[in-house]
Amino acid sequence: MSLPEHCRSITAYERFAPWRRRFEIGFWVVLLIVETLANGLTALMDVRRAHLRAESWEPFVWEISSSLLWAVVIPGIVVFSRRYPLYWDTWRRNLPWHLLASLVVSLVHVAGMVGLRMAAYRSVGLHYDFGSWPREFGYEYLKDLRSYAGLVFTIEAYRLLLRRLQGEVHLLDLPDEGPPAEPVERPERFLVRKLGREFLVAAADIDWLQASGNYVNLRVRGHDYPLRSTIAGVESKLDPERFVRIHRSYIANLTLIRSIKPLDTGDAQVQLADGSVLPCSRRYRAALRERIAGEA
Repeated sequence: MSLPEHCRSITAYERFAPWRRRFEIGFWVVLLIVETLANGLTALMDVRRAHLRAESWEPFVWEISSSLLWAVVIPGIVVFSRRYPLYWDTWRRNLPWHLLASLVVSLVHVAGMVGLRMAAYRSVGLHYDFGSWPREFGYEYLKDLRSYAGLVFTIEAYRLLLRRLQGEVHLLDLPDEGPPAEPVERPERFLVRKLGREFLVAAADIDWLQASGNYVNLRVRGHDYPLRSTIAGVESKLDPERFVRIHRSYIANLTLIRSIKPLDTGDAQVQLADGSVLPCSRRYRAALRERIAGEA
């Protein structure tokens, strides 16, 4: 079954895709700059209101050092949250891991920012005193835990929005008509939900599949649709006569493979009919050649 004509046009997600990386980096940079300025001004006002002995530049050193360390740990949080997502059916299992991660993040954040503050104060002939580590770290951890939760929420909300724009794939567990039956083990079609619309994608129309964290992206006629599954889970549901594993992260439609280019490393590159080039690891290279020879 082919995709509806309106689904073949350039989508908002595809227009956004070339700018995605720059947008994501820019978002975090702007967020940290705004947070630094706002928190620095607030801290300065608190110092003045409390009549504390502090120079005007000190609150900004405190906030800049904190923001620089957040810039260091945010990429790690992004990767970690992809490995341990907080979905409705996984949050109970993954929440303890996030609590442990928040502690590690806080240790890195606090130790790093204290080190930067000590260096900054030393550069002007002053001494920075963090205070009692057990007491002060407990206070900082409570703040960092709140920040960690906010970051994870922002990351997951952004990913959810991208999936809605891109169109998320679901398995058709039961046939469309007829009496109730056992769940379909090898579905011929996948259901795509995209911004309130639904349409079907024929399994035979899939060009290739790529593992991406807790999802597998299905490439269908130039469009990517994420399916929440492991690559092994999807492979077990695809027709082995049509699809072949070529890499730990890739499955290709055997009928679309046009050439295999060996590499000096022992791996290979697989070229498909649409010009796409996929990696083929040495582990799967021999089996792929046998499959292609058998099809010839």
